[in-house]
Amino acid sequence: LMILIAKETIEQQANRLLEKSIIHYQQKAVGAVAAADSEREALNYDQCFIRDFIPAALVFLIQGKTDIVYNFLIETVGLQKKKRRVDCYQPPIGLMPASFKVESLEDEQYLHADFGDKAIGRVTPIDSCLWWIILLRAYTKATGDLELAQSDNFQEALAFILEICLGPQFEMTPTLLVPDGACMIDRPMGLSGHPLEIQSLFYLALRAGREMLVRNTEGEILVDKINNRLGSLVYHLQNYYWLDLTKLNQIHRYQSEQFGESVVNKFNIYPESIPYWLTEWMPDQGGYLAGNLGPGKMDFRFFSLGNLVAIMGSLTTERQSSDILNLIEHRWSDLVSKMPIKLCYPAISGLEWRIITGCDPKNTPWSYHNGGSWPVLLWMMMAACQKMGREDLADRAMAIAELRLAQDDWPEYYDGKNGRLIGKSSRKFQTWTIAGWLLAKLLRENPRYLDLVCFEADTEAIACTI
Repeated sequence: LMILIAKETIEQQANRLLEKSIIHYQQKAVGAVAAADSEREALNYDQCFIRDFIPAALVFLIQGKTDIVYNFLIETVGLQKKKRRVDCYQPPIGLMPASFKVESLEDEQYLHADFGDKAIGRVTPIDSCLWWIILLRAYTKATGDLELAQSDNFQEALAFILEICLGPQFEMTPTLLVPDGACMIDRPMGLSGHPLEIQSLFYLALRAGREMLVRNTEGEILVDKINNRLGSLVYHLQNYYWLDLTKLNQIHRYQSEQFGESVVNKFNIYPESIPYWLTEWMPDQGGYLAGNLGPGKMDFRFFSLGNLVAIMGSLTTERQSSDILNLIEHRWSDLVSKMPIKLCYPAISGLEWRIITGCDPKNTPWSYHNGGSWPVLLWMMMAACQKMGREDLADRAMAIAELRLAQDDWPEYYDGKNGRLIGKSSRKFQTWTIAGWLLAKLLRENPRYLDLVCFEADTEAIACTI
């Protein structure tokens, strides 16, 4: 009984704090602040970030507070860049802001958007566009409101985003090329190129966008482009990003410097680049999608968000999805330990840390993006585990989180190899930490809501075997 009361108290506190985080604009709820930590400088944590708002928006949809999500979608469409660039220093057409803030001028309110031009490091928010499409689909499925997504403004917004993603490029691969810091890991961490997080979100956004497009002449053209890209993207990620013991043995015996269409080592990965830790760490039963892949480069780190989202979207095969969760189970002490769940594993250190991060004092080993533990990932872990019938893993992670999150004032992230320390620069009362736990709990209690964020295997895209 006491355990039940404690859990109810945590849930009540989480709901109260989430309600308190809501931002109002012209007397309408339009989003939520990133964090409400009165002990630290606000910086941009008093703004509403598109990526941060996603778990909160999904909680609101499940709780029937759909007007907040409706208003958020309306206002962000209004903030999207729709005018042609005057010069190369302006955001491209279709880009969604990283965040926005309610400002006032002479008693008149307006929304001030940040497209990365004011962000620390001036990073470009590529993932905002992708999360926005995913949320639009979730709103439509939760409310049955097809009219919003099918309106001219929203069809134009979708088309702008999809044209950015599917437009001509110098690249010869189906993945999306982005600079470092273009996603949740928004500081230098060696992610430039084709990071897994962006590819998984890209895949979900294409699937969601295809559902939302009106099948008129312009819509059908975009659907054809999506189907062509999806088939190639799935094949590319399932075959070239996948790592397990069998694949490691193949890479270990790769021949390099080969030429031609039929070579096995298509990206000229050198066997010597396999890190020693991975040869010991990879379990006999299990595997995962690599963090990045490009010419002569494979990032062997495990990135949780990209792998969990891949399971949610059926980007990975049934076997691969099961193997990812098997790996998490086998390497529980490394990836989950005292606080779910590591953003990436392992942390980079020494000279490599100095070169890749630029000696970033916030991204020291096992802190922040560099191997820190992020409770917001709980909801993605819950969704992935439920989809694969592995609720036991998600329940185990939730039980760990519930011991500390409320007690520690819902911090942004945790430090240390085992996640025992509250992040040294972590904001407390972090909205997506609160919403991530609440969303995981709601999904566990109501599995039917998985449909808002998950996809079954695609049957429409054009199969690719290149």
